[in-house]
Amino acid sequence: MSKPIKIKRGLNIPLKGSAEKVLVRLDKAETYGVKPTDFPGLVPKLNVAVGDKVRAGSPLFHDKYRPNIVFSSPVSGEVVDVRRGERRVILEVVVKADRGEVAYEDFGPASPETLTRDEVIARLLKAGAWPYIRQRPFGIIANPADSPKSIFISGFDTSPLAPDLDFAVQGEEESFQAGVDAIRKLTTGKVHLGLNSDFPPAKAFANAKGVEFHYFTGPHPTGNVGVQIHHIDPINKGEVVWVVNPLDVIIIGRLFLKGIYDATKVIALAGSEVVKPRYYKLISGASIESIIKDNISTQAQVRIISGNVLTGTRVDKLGYLSFYDNMVTVIPEGNKYEFFGWIAPGVNKHSASRTFLSKLIPGKRFTLDTNMHGGHRAMVVTGQYEKVMPMDIYPMHLVKAILANDIDRMEQLGIYEVVEEDMALCEYVCPSKTEVQAILRKGIETMIKELS
Repeated sequence: MSKPIKIKRGLNIPLKGSAEKVLVRLDKAETYGVKPTDFPGLVPKLNVAVGDKVRAGSPLFHDKYRPNIVFSSPVSGEVVDVRRGERRVILEVVVKADRGEVAYEDFGPASPETLTRDEVIARLLKAGAWPYIRQRPFGIIANPADSPKSIFISGFDTSPLAPDLDFAVQGEEESFQAGVDAIRKLTTGKVHLGLNSDFPPAKAFANAKGVEFHYFTGPHPTGNVGVQIHHIDPINKGEVVWVVNPLDVIIIGRLFLKGIYDATKVIALAGSEVVKPRYYKLISGASIESIIKDNISTQAQVRIISGNVLTGTRVDKLGYLSFYDNMVTVIPEGNKYEFFGWIAPGVNKHSASRTFLSKLIPGKRFTLDTNMHGGHRAMVVTGQYEKVMPMDIYPMHLVKAILANDIDRMEQLGIYEVVEEDMALCEYVCPSKTEVQAILRKGIETMIKELS
């Protein structure tokens, strides 16, 4: 094993409710949803109408400006709803699943080793598996016409209550390798696999061929692929790197092994308000109600999050698991006032600084809610951002450059290297309650327009 890269800056948020390593095979949900809002920059155009019959792998909608990028149904059934928001923007396409076995579109199995790069791309595009491949900079769906200098896979997740990916990929060694073989065809550079040096990796990772291994140790956001790119193959202006989640690599691998779009994956249901936090094997896009049914505490109002508490999306019981998410988190709703607020001693409160007495209790885990503990305030330079940002950039200055719409400064300060998840901790520790992630996405959208 090569010498691990040690990340010193960051922060682990010790929440209660981590998932027990018990795998539950979830019965097929009644409905599934694919949400265009999961894909930044996408302008969707429908391929179906309410009442249409679809198979798993049938296109539901496509990108208006890149029609070859389609988004497929994860199950067979009937399109029962197209939910829209303001100005008739498409929010969700809902499919009512057939009873019994899933019927798949047949794309035919094929060995990636025998295909050309263009043939691999064509197969991914046709099946609707291309959106699993994202690009840096900007964190958007990769452009098939680009040639990335490298491709990155992060084999571990350090976000709060994150699923153990070593557990989630057990038994999927063949599919993972097939996915890696397909991904290798997409770049003339290397495929980098980041692993946690603190634990022995799963067989799927340890035995992977055609990848370059890198080992990391440190607090969150060490598991973020953006941090790994920064320390291995940093992005400069004009360069493109592609990234793929390991569970999505498995879905890509199944496409080549079986010739079908099988979006089954293992996710974690976690959080202090979950009665039995554990892992579930399900089809991507499943309704949240089917995941949390009879497993949520009824003692308090709760916030259901598709994803983790730092970067996830708030959903209700009738919502759907987001496309890229590998977990559902349930925590208390912070809709109450606290007597004395932050002035109270705070034995049961977590703090990134030494504000509360809880700092004197090592190993303590917390039940945290969504309370902001105050309103927005003027931005104050405190140095807190820099303590949790393990990249050689100045996050506070970058945020200010975005607010000032200073494109040159945004470039100089490293906007090509970061997406929301890389600066989510800055938002968590911010004493000014600044919405850092929303500001960063605004800056990214500005850069995309400037470069288009």
